[in-house]
Amino acid sequence: MDKPVCFIDTDSAGKLRVQQSALKILDQIQQPVVVVAVVGLYRTGKSHLMNRLAGKQTGFALASTIESKTKGIWMWCVSHPTKAGTTLVLLDTEGLGDMDKGDPKHDTNIFSLAVLLSSTLVYNSRGTIDNKAVMELQFITELSECIKVKSSDEDADDSSEFVKFFPSFIWTVRDFTLELKINDKDVTEDEYLEFALKLKHGNLKILVIEYNFPRECIQKFFPSRKCFTFPFPTAPENMSHLGSLASADISSEFLKVTDHFCKFVFHDSCVKRLKVGHTVTGRVLGHLAKTYVDTISSGAVPCLENAVIAMATIENKAAVKEGLQVYQSEMEKLKDSFPLELKDVSSEHQHLSSTATQAFMKRSFKDTDGKYLKSLEVGNIIKLFDEHLCQNEHASKKRCHFHPPRLVFAEEVLEVFLKQKSVDSKAILQADKKLTEKEKKIKEEKEKAALLEQEIKAREEKLRQLEEKMEAERQSNEERMRQMKEKMDEEMRLQREETERAMNRKLREQADLLQKSFKEEADVMRQEMEEFKRQNTESNRAGELVAILENSSRRHEEEVAMMMQQRSVQMMAIQQMIVRSEAEINRAREFAAIVENSSRRHEELMAMMMQQHRANMMAVHSSNGCRTM
Repeated sequence: MDKPVCFIDTDSAGKLRVQQSALKILDQIQQPVVVVAVVGLYRTGKSHLMNRLAGKQTGFALASTIESKTKGIWMWCVSHPTKAGTTLVLLDTEGLGDMDKGDPKHDTNIFSLAVLLSSTLVYNSRGTIDNKAVMELQFITELSECIKVKSSDEDADDSSEFVKFFPSFIWTVRDFTLELKINDKDVTEDEYLEFALKLKHGNLKILVIEYNFPRECIQKFFPSRKCFTFPFPTAPENMSHLGSLASADISSEFLKVTDHFCKFVFHDSCVKRLKVGHTVTGRVLGHLAKTYVDTISSGAVPCLENAVIAMATIENKAAVKEGLQVYQSEMEKLKDSFPLELKDVSSEHQHLSSTATQAFMKRSFKDTDGKYLKSLEVGNIIKLFDEHLCQNEHASKKRCHFHPPRLVFAEEVLEVFLKQKSVDSKAILQADKKLTEKEKKIKEEKEKAALLEQEIKAREEKLRQLEEKMEAERQSNEERMRQMKEKMDEEMRLQREETERAMNRKLREQADLLQKSFKEEADVMRQEMEEFKRQNTESNRAGELVAILENSSRRHEEEVAMMMQQRSVQMMAIQQMIVRSEAEINRAREFAAIVENSSRRHEELMAMMMQQHRANMMAVHSSNGCRTM
């Protein structure tokens, strides 16, 4: 993208909506995305930081008045400068606290969307991180009311699970003029942030709770935190046209911190992932934004579990289409080579079925019961395979009528030819008055025997074709099961890593609380970690996946057993037919032999009679000659 576009804005009724033009851009991005969103009070220089991350001087609009320039959420997609094959999506949000807003919930909704859509959240403020600055982050304290993890219990507080999928947090402080010292000791920017988030002891319980609550939320929801402090970028009179200033007119210290900030974001910001660990692409990000915005506009609370289910349905349906397209396009090319031997068609089918399954697996997720994979294989690929087999059979039969070489259905075509020949032969025999009835019978029996032999060969050929098809399906199923297991193993690994990251963050936070003598909060943290462990044990999908694979394998074995049983019945019928045919052939041969023997004896008898007749005639002639003399 050459410049940013509006991603989310409000309609005439004041409700949030996603711009279709932005969704079209995201739909074209098939790569994983790193999503960096910036939030903060209006007129604090958020857009300038986003432009720097995009590697540009200008892009996102910079304001020079007291009014907020950015409205809604704007998006800029650029190639990631350090991670190949990844897109960096920058989200510049509307300034919080703008006096022109009518809906008091608008800021909270914008903040919630930034949290839900990003993998790194940048909070931009000005001056110092004092109590006023922390209290201005009241939106964080409202997240538990604006975001739900599970849909099962609408009233339950599941904010303890936010840590599993919330973005990393960067606090950028603009126009910072203080020395980084605490108790006359030099500290880092991160230590300065942690000092500002330090909880307070005290007897005035209400005041302590009010002071600690936003800090507890930041620590609880964003255990991965980073801080950058920026000096003034230039003289006050130049601030109104900061975007057009040359580097020589900008503070070298400001440029140094900006460079450090950009390098950190590029190196440490992770690819956006869903709650189940599935990698988010640009296309999925667009679907997520649409789902969350539509939910908020309807007055409901965005739920991560529902969003994942919605994404799974959309992506799995699209994965079926992609896999089918891969198979169909390549099989269409194969049609140009028809007719082929069945083993060649089956081999290509097996290869393309595996390729189609790979394409499906690459895009699908949470197809735990194999519903969509089965739809691809059984409902689509096998149907297409059968259609192509029929087309190959038709091409083979057509070829055999004109060319003698043996093809897939040559035996069957020859059988038809012999039947027709049999009919023609009968007509010829009936017309041939010179042949005796015995000779006609011998020819008919020989042709009948040849026809029966050809029928046996044709049936044996069909049986061989059935066996080849079943073997191809068996190998395809084995490959499908292997790919399915790899996919599930990968999802299990991602889920374990997600839980381990959350546990490690909680452990660090608990250690910090214990060190600071907040035993009560540490006990609560311990209980949350125990709950994580319990959920991890309960949600450990190893048993579930094994059960799924076993059920699938069992179903396949049952299907194979049924097919084998059907094949056995067919083979028995064919064998019985072969036995009957062979018996008929033997009877025909025996009859033909009897007829031939009878004919031969008849011919011998006729020859003897003719020889005797000639001898008698010669004797008669001899006796007549003697009487004449």
